[in-house]
Amino acid sequence: MRILVTGGVGYIGSHTVLQLLRADHEILVFDNYSNSSPEAMRRIKHLSQREPEMIIGDIQDSVALSNAFRYFRPDAVIHFAGLKSVGESSIVPLRYYAENIGGTVEILRAMDDVQCRRIVFSSSATVYGVARYLPFDEGHPRNPESPYGRTKYFVEELIKDWTVAGLDRSAVLLRYFNPVGADASAILGEDPNGPPNNLMPYITQVAVGRLACLSIFGDNYETRDGTGERDYIHVEDLASAHLAALEFGACHVGCEAINIGTGHGVTVLEMIEAFEAASGRKIRFKIVGRRDGDVARSFASVEKAYKKLGWKARYGIYEMCRSAWNWQLRNPDGYRQL
Repeated sequence: MRILVTGGVGYIGSHTVLQLLRADHEILVFDNYSNSSPEAMRRIKHLSQREPEMIIGDIQDSVALSNAFRYFRPDAVIHFAGLKSVGESSIVPLRYYAENIGGTVEILRAMDDVQCRRIVFSSSATVYGVARYLPFDEGHPRNPESPYGRTKYFVEELIKDWTVAGLDRSAVLLRYFNPVGADASAILGEDPNGPPNNLMPYITQVAVGRLACLSIFGDNYETRDGTGERDYIHVEDLASAHLAALEFGACHVGCEAINIGTGHGVTVLEMIEAFEAASGRKIRFKIVGRRDGDVARSFASVEKAYKKLGWKARYGIYEMCRSAWNWQLRNPDGYRQL
């Protein structure tokens, strides 16, 4: 299958592209390197022994995007590209709306131009907002708490409307919970540009001395230990879910939203304890105020993923921590060391 992957050099995108290449798909990556590194592409080539095609561009650039689609003529699209910081989205919401929503409009236009009818979208569990009940199933009301979450909500609606408007169109909206971990090789992992926005890279950078201390945003939530509780999913499991979604989309029409998680919650303090056990390192932390848009608890119902995609998570929290530590230990400065 010929697959165009937007944002394919980022954390989740790079791991997915690697698995797609290993499954013998033909890949074109479209990425502007805004939160990724060319070194990740070199490592994908090394691990897969194949070289995916690459076009550097922004999804808001309609001309560059259209040219890429006309050149490659994909059978399907996996759409990762977009801004993803909950906190930042409250500071610069217009930037998030322009990139995440406007960019998706351009992707769908480019797909129509070459009659590409299948898309897998990188959505988020943030679309649910505060839980009315747990675990979150796909029928839970959506009420996102941040501009970032609202962009994911609106893009889901946009893609759903696009799917309904044409014959033979297929869309799978994968609602990620919290991706962590790294490839088993320890040469492909999470390396955010600038300060980390997510828990695991912050922990690993404290462990190797790049950061002095982990900030825990609130310890007075209604959870087991007062810290936020999340459903963490190994990035290799998440990547495999995209391959399963592609296979599903190849033989189904319409739009399906599907949770991708483990079905179990882990608090921040529990994650620190698991990481310390996996790494043998002590993690310094301090308690600070809550962040806007954060919710107390979030974990998935994963029954639909198994029923529709035949997919379920294979890795537990120890494997997630161990792979993240192996990546950071081998790459203390991330991709920038080479």
